[in-house]
Amino acid sequence: MKILENGEKEAELDPVIRRLSWRDIPGPLQGDGQDVFSVLQLVQNLIHDDDDKPSHRTQYVGEQAHMALLGHSLAAYVSVLDRERLRKLTTRILSDTTLWLCRIFRYENGSAYYHEDDREGLLKVCRLVINTRYEDYSTEGFAVLSSKQPVIYQSAACRPGLGQNLCSQLGLPLSSLCTVPCNTMFGSQHQIDVALLDKLIKDDVDTGKLPLLLIANAGTPGAGHTDKLGRLKELCVQNNMWLHVEGVNLATLALGHVSSTVTAATKSDSMTLTPGPWLGLPAVPAVTLYRHEDPALTLAAGLTSSLPAEKLRALPLWLSLQYLGHDGIVERIKKTSELVSICLEELFLLLHVCQVEDELNSPVVVFRFSQDTSTCDHGSVEGYSGGEKEVLDALNRWLGEQLAQHVPASGVDVVELEDEGTCVRFNPLMTAAVLGTQEADINAVVEKLTELVPLLSCTLQVQSVTGAKGQNSSGIGTTHTIHAWLLIICILVTIFFSLTGPEFSPEKNCIYVGIATDDLDVGALVETIASVGREIEESGKLLENMTEVVRKGIQEAELQLLKANEEKLMEEGVLRQIPLVGSVLNWFSPSQSSIKGRTFNLAAGSLDSTEETYTMKAQSGKTDPPDTPTSTTKRLPGQKLFRRSTTGSEVCSEVGSVGQPEELLREATPLPSPQEVVSHVTQELAEKPGPFESTEVPESQESDEEGSIR
Repeated sequence: MKILENGEKEAELDPVIRRLSWRDIPGPLQGDGQDVFSVLQLVQNLIHDDDDKPSHRTQYVGEQAHMALLGHSLAAYVSVLDRERLRKLTTRILSDTTLWLCRIFRYENGSAYYHEDDREGLLKVCRLVINTRYEDYSTEGFAVLSSKQPVIYQSAACRPGLGQNLCSQLGLPLSSLCTVPCNTMFGSQHQIDVALLDKLIKDDVDTGKLPLLLIANAGTPGAGHTDKLGRLKELCVQNNMWLHVEGVNLATLALGHVSSTVTAATKSDSMTLTPGPWLGLPAVPAVTLYRHEDPALTLAAGLTSSLPAEKLRALPLWLSLQYLGHDGIVERIKKTSELVSICLEELFLLLHVCQVEDELNSPVVVFRFSQDTSTCDHGSVEGYSGGEKEVLDALNRWLGEQLAQHVPASGVDVVELEDEGTCVRFNPLMTAAVLGTQEADINAVVEKLTELVPLLSCTLQVQSVTGAKGQNSSGIGTTHTIHAWLLIICILVTIFFSLTGPEFSPEKNCIYVGIATDDLDVGALVETIASVGREIEESGKLLENMTEVVRKGIQEAELQLLKANEEKLMEEGVLRQIPLVGSVLNWFSPSQSSIKGRTFNLAAGSLDSTEETYTMKAQSGKTDPPDTPTSTTKRLPGQKLFRRSTTGSEVCSEVGSVGQPEELLREATPLPSPQEVVSHVTQELAEKPGPFESTEVPESQESDEEGSIR
């Protein structure tokens, strides 16, 4: 383990082995074999080969984690023991681990099933319930389900895809899954609507269906809220249903003081625990505790097994629980509650940071940025329009990503909630033990929030100002045009205030302006974009006019060539037009053609003869019209573009004037595509320091090149 955790590569390692370890494709198997150290060194290089790449999070591995990893090696070792010794050992390991977990989490008279996939326990429980409710299921199989279709109920706040995976594994149709909405009028918006559930169960019973099982939450995946488990248990007893509970709040059952809503989970028929992330134990199984009195049905459902490999799944957890002890387990879970309390106290003092519908004693903190502090009371964003909600979601998504990047040990992440939109979540029960989160990390998060929230507020203010200017602008936003690509330029006046690029907007051909600062001169920035857009629009109009000129020139050339052919016929006579006679006549007496070609001058818009071209052996050209002088604005040395002046000096956007039609006709460039238009505007704006950068301009570079657009 020390070798694998060492981040330094062995410099003296065989170059062949190093080359194989750095390749992305499998290498050949060495014929003579390698020693243990070389193989472990190869694994180490594979693990640390990309250490130069940035990593947001690194799992904290302590001695308790080493005990869990050691359990896997011991499981492989004890599997070679004789059958009797192996039976005694596995029985002792299973009995001890089940007893400890039931006592720690207050689940009396329970049995345990250990599984790698945290959804597998619920799957086995459903098989158990089906075998219990359908007596002939073991002999007739799915045929007995046709008499009464089973129905599984789940909350709308459950893990995404949980119910669909359950039906898929059980072979049930999706019509057997009933998703119950959460509260809309009273209670938490993240709790299952008990009254509606009762109505749905009665309707299913009336239609001949069989209510089978209810999946409830003790800590929803998004906001960490707990359903009304006591009321749900009563409802399940009335309808002879199985109640299964899962969620992160079940970890708090190990504490001395537990809320009554979570304590009600101990009365459920089964519940799934994930002690691995709670205690910082890697590669330990999840545990489903359940109560059932028929061992034959539990064996048929797969909750018990006689295979040694199945029983040895509990060995890593058995070793880790002994290493931590009861007090160590409680202390780790208690520490996460303290981190939550500290986080809540600090967030309460921050402006424009709203906590999303806090639940008493919940170990999950969900918050978001909001310019309107009045929405912090109810947490919903229903009062916002579609565009405002998208902007807030983008800002909060960026905020969460920045916090996760700068303070990776905090474990904060971004979560999407149905009513509140995009929020930032701090869930220490799932991350603190794994990442080693400390109080200093919480303080770092708050400090970063203090730095980023004013930027977000300023961005919203500038976005609103820019949107108003775009609607009232006399620039390209009010110009009538028939080209679809010019509509994109119209959108540019109302700037999309995105955060990191096009991934936050469905628009592809746009210019994105990032986070705005207090000193951003919005007027100069918008005027620059509008001026460049006007130039491109004017270029398009001139190209349209040039198209008409070319069309008329072609028609005139066709008429002149037709007239020349008629003159040639009159000059040469009819005999020369006969194929055979004309060839003989031309051989004896060749004729000189008098037809002259035509050339079209795009710059002058005129149709000329090619006689001069063939005479002088070079194409003639008209004198280019003089360039139209462009106006440039001189700025003071060191003055920053798009920044409001603090000394009262005027800040200009330095936009060049539009070229004359002759210049554009001379270039004769094709009509650009929307992608080329946006690329051109972006390139022009990139020469100026935008909201993300500023450039000090030396005095020697004060004047611009004539005709350029800055």
